[in-house]
Amino acid sequence: MKTKAVLSVEDVQKINAAAVAEASANGWNVCITIVDDGGHALSLYRMDGAAPSTAMMSLGKAQTSAVGRRESGAFEEMINGGRFAFLSAPNTAMLEGGVPIIVDGNVIGAVGVSGVKSAQDAQIARAGIAAVTGA
Repeated sequence: MKTKAVLSVEDVQKINAAAVAEASANGWNVCITIVDDGGHALSLYRMDGAAPSTAMMSLGKAQTSAVGRRESGAFEEMINGGRFAFLSAPNTAMLEGGVPIIVDGNVIGAVGVSGVKSAQDAQIARAGIAAVTGA
């Protein structure tokens, strides 16, 4: 039987705090969502000034990343590269800004961020993840 790491409440709090710190340091108002490996929300934090739509977008990016087992931006690149069939995939937000949390080669969750440019969203997500993985 295999065993794998899972996100604890403490992990989620560390990820969120580091992501908020990264966003705040850059003056960005975003929504940060953390999900487990099945895409189920563990935390959603919408900063003051972030648009209401960012809550839905950050959740979608996180779910797409967790269930798709890769950064959500990879799907955006495939579609932009001509793989239009991905538009019918059941993923909800195939835009950059969702980053998987990988431990020992297993995706154990993901962070989705929405509110600024897509590359900046991903930067915030990676900063949060680094707080628990060191990567």
